[in-house]
Amino acid sequence: MSSFGSADTGKPNVDPELQDFLMAENERARLSAQIHEFTDICWDKCVEKPSNKLDSRTETCLANCVNRFVDTSLLITQRFAQSLQKSQGM
Repeated sequence: MSSFGSADTGKPNVDPELQDFLMAENERARLSAQIHEFTDICWDKCVEKPSNKLDSRTETCLANCVNRFVDTSLLITQRFAQSLQKSQGM
């Protein structure tokens, strides 16, 4: 009597191509949100007084700030993946 999907799962059949597209869009949205967060935090930390041009000190500060956020995000992701692999291996 199920009009959508199979009776086994109770979930509707979803086109794999659509799922891939939605996952990619979700990742894009998360990346965009993360970039906006980095921009806000690093701007507040590094830019003392806005002007037409960034001085070299401010540019260096912004680059270092963003690089540290990226490094930290990668480290957390790697640790999470290692933890997940360990838990699945047990």
